[in-house]
Amino acid sequence: LVQLVESGGGSVQAGGSLRLSCSASGDTTSISCMRWFRQAVGKEREGVALIYPSSGSTFYPNSVKGRFTISLDNAKTTLYLQMDSLKPEDSAMYYCAARAGWGSCGAQRDFGYWGQGTKVTVSS
Repeated sequence: LVQLVESGGGSVQAGGSLRLSCSASGDTTSISCMRWFRQAVGKEREGVALIYPSSGSTFYPNSVKGRFTISLDNAKTTLYLQMDSLKPEDSAMYYCAARAGWGSCGAQRDFGYWGQGTKVTVSS
């Protein structure tokens, strides 16, 4: 089992920055990939950053590429999302998610562990 707890959300003006954290505990050695998702009011949940802890490889959708950076601490128990040049359309609840065991990391259904979410509001 893996437990995930996010922190770091808040309100910021457009163009500003925030860093989200996700603390992982439990059987963290079983994690094969971790991802940040977000869900805005009235919209579907979407993935915004993916990382494979074993290789450090990262992936981003075009909507956040160049502005968001996903990373892990050396112990691989704290996941970060550095968000720069924030836009009002980045406002959403942000969730971290983890998959235990190898397999696809492309869809929401691939992730068995989720945090409770942290809210990000970007004002214009």
